[in-house]
Amino acid sequence: MSSGTSAGFGRRVAALLYDGVLLTALLVAFTSGAVFLNHRSAVEPSTAGAWAYVYRAGLIGVIVGYYLLNWTRSGQTLGMRAWHIRVVTDGGRPLGLKAAALRYVYGILAWAPAALGVLWLYADPEHLALHDRLSKTRVIRIPQ
Repeated sequence: MSSGTSAGFGRRVAALLYDGVLLTALLVAFTSGAVFLNHRSAVEPSTAGAWAYVYRAGLIGVIVGYYLLNWTRSGQTLGMRAWHIRVVTDGGRPLGLKAAALRYVYGILAWAPAALGVLWLYADPEHLALHDRLSKTRVIRIPQ
């Protein structure tokens, strides 16, 4: 698996946008369930009390869970499958839970300031983004 070339910025952004559409659907379904359980009213502190914070943590859990489950099971999210890319360790092996969690945290930091940490891949000699380098993972293109 490590024989693939590093994925460029365009493929990464396209996969992220594709995943964003799927995550939006998952979050809408989660929110629908929360609103139903809150007797059909908005889930906010004034109507749900402390449960509003559990709901917010649940939203974060859905997003984090989506990435961690996909990265540890197949190395690909749905968006990554569509764009023929996969995340692997430096040695070309599938990610474990610790590596996936580190990649997620570093990924937030890399994408947050105008994707500067991801654009780093153009300056890196191995074409690795900052979160790839920090988490000892890489995103590779896979044959179609």
